Amino acid sequence: MLVNTPRKRFLFVIVAVLIIWQVMRFLPQFLFGPPIQEDLIIRHPGAPVMVMVYYEALCPDSKNFIVKQLQATYRRAPELMEVQFIPYGKASTHVQPDGSLRFECQHGPMECQANIYHACAIEAIEDARARIDVVACMIRDNQAAKEAMQKCTREYKVENSELIQKCYESPHGAELLKLHGDATNSLRPRMSFVPTITLDGSQGRQASILKDLFTEVCKVAAGRGPLPDVCKP
Repeated sequence: MLVNTPRKRFLFVIVAVLIIWQVMRFLPQFLFGPPIQEDLIIRHPGAPVMVMVYYEALCPDSKNFIVKQLQATYRRAPELMEVQFIPYGKASTHVQPDGSLRFECQHGPMECQANIYHACAIEAIEDARARIDVVACMIRDNQAAKEAMQKCTREYKVENSELIQKCYESPHGAELLKLHGDATNSLRPRMSFVPTITLDGSQGRQASILKDLFTEVCKVAAGRGPLPDVCKP
């Protein structure tokens, strides 16, 4: 059976459109690889929001966020958040011929020193409230990192402050910072601004998070279930 010319043309157009549509669907992957996926964290409705803070110890924007947003939000609603600190930022890690580690940090060697003190304090302080308070205290003035650590652990009555100093003086401190660097470099999309904050693994709405963490955490919690009481007006 012969197909008339107008019908042939119509079928040709339909097939051509389908081919173009399929090409356009997959062309970005052929050119640029698979789309970047965030490592989203699936939490049950009643669980606290996982807040991960990728920061630098001498970064003014990091200090502003931790002191004015993170610490204040945690004091207001500690049950709403589980906080993890990742001090590294836009640093780089180099393995020396003898196997030791060397770091280059965005704000110079003093920041590398302070980042290691932060990494050691984060590991040593088990109480979540005390950990946040000490990090916030230290980042207020990290130009003298050792003195800041000693002052802040005294202020918040951290009993194992000697473990922080031992960690800093041992290879373990550098190993911790390298691990924080590995975590930072695994961010997808990659870090473009310090600090970068993820909520349940998502980097979305960074500008809003940096300005009003409490509201953004409430939005994430409400997206999984009922709005928590602490978030209600």
